[in-house]
Amino acid sequence: MRSARALSYGRTMKLPELDDCLKKGKIVRFPAAKKLAIKELEVAREDLLTSQRSLKQRNHKWATIQAYYAMSHAARTLLYHKGYREKSHYCLILAMKAFYVSEGVLEMRLVESLQMAKALREGADYENTFDPESAKALVDQAEEFVKIAGEVVFGE
Repeated sequence: MRSARALSYGRTMKLPELDDCLKKGKIVRFPAAKKLAIKELEVAREDLLTSQRSLKQRNHKWATIQAYYAMSHAARTLLYHKGYREKSHYCLILAMKAFYVSEGVLEMRLVESLQMAKALREGADYENTFDPESAKALVDQAEEFVKIAGEVVFGE
């Protein structure tokens, strides 16, 4: 099994936790991944558009939930682009750090935004807690994340 250092295509970011994800099969090589990256990006873009519409309609709960999914699908797009798939949100975050933060493609703040988005989505979904400011910030961050995923996949 390759180490996280071997998986990082640019500068090395040592993440022993990513090694654990690999050993436990939570991040796996996936031959069809690159072909799925484009479809996954389309899903991310659809979720982003829906979150933006929800925000305009002042439906902050759904804007929050949809913005999280836009970010999640954008992160999965990036992972597919590297030829892998994840079976854990936690491992997806680690892979973003190892593959894209270490290369300077993603800023750490966007990966942290994805982590925060998960917590906000869970609050909106399960506890009915959400607010306009958080929804707006999340939609803006999702837009940036999806844009970067498009740039990586299509060179846009």
